Amino acid sequence: MTPTQHLVAACAVMVVLTFVVALRMLRVRVSEMMGRRIHPQALALSGQRAKRLEDSRAADNYNNLFEAPVLFYLLCAVAIGTGHVPAWLPALAWLFVLTRIAHSVIQCSYNKVMHRFAVFLGGVFLLVAMWVMYAVSFLAT
Repeated sequence: MTPTQHLVAACAVMVVLTFVVALRMLRVRVSEMMGRRIHPQALALSGQRAKRLEDSRAADNYNNLFEAPVLFYLLCAVAIGTGHVPAWLPALAWLFVLTRIAHSVIQCSYNKVMHRFAVFLGGVFLLVAMWVMYAVSFLAT
């Protein structure tokens, strides 16, 4: 695979992860609503969901997948769009994807905050480094 194909594949895996977490959220939420006999209208607003639902792990993780990863998608799009894909970028992109998978697994399962935080912080530092390194390499060309 070319470096560009690796970036597209890494983005595709992130999209699949987002869909998997969305399905998990749907399953958990519907199960809890049915088990506790909560009418859907009773959860129309986020404040109502926070008060009524007990398990928000998957929903919280789904929201997380639209925060820092957006900057990852943007970096990949910029690299692909400009045709400037340094050799190191795909490897770091895959490493970032692995941090997001680990974060999702932790948050959607046992949800130990310090474990989740360590993985999150590693991913954020990696993303910052990727952006800085990319900017420097792009401006040097």
